[in-house]
Amino acid sequence: MAKNQKGVKKVKFEERILNELNLILRQDLNDTRLQFASLTKVELSSDLSVAKVYWDTFDPDKKEVIAKAFSSAESKMRSSLANVLKVRHTPELKLVYDKQFESEQAINEILGEEAKNGKSF
Repeated sequence: MAKNQKGVKKVKFEERILNELNLILRQDLNDTRLQFASLTKVELSSDLSVAKVYWDTFDPDKKEVIAKAFSSAESKMRSSLANVLKVRHTPELKLVYDKQFESEQAINEILGEEAKNGKSF
């Protein structure tokens, strides 16, 4: 039970980090390259020292530009997060492109083609 409770706390901390970082993204960062980006998910390491932060964009053509903008904004995001969280150690942020939407689109396209060819799943 204690181990499960720790897992619940970790999930809640991940959700809090995600919510706070999205606020920081919208309110504190004045980088126009990030206007079509959103943060989708946070995964904390087991020792809570690293937060893998997944992001996505509404404009897939700007992935590289947005990745560079996030790279230059990482330290500002972490310091803003530290001010809000007020925890002893703020996790190091690792911003990663979230490929989930692209993967879902690719699967749907494949299934659509197979359906056109008379195959059902």
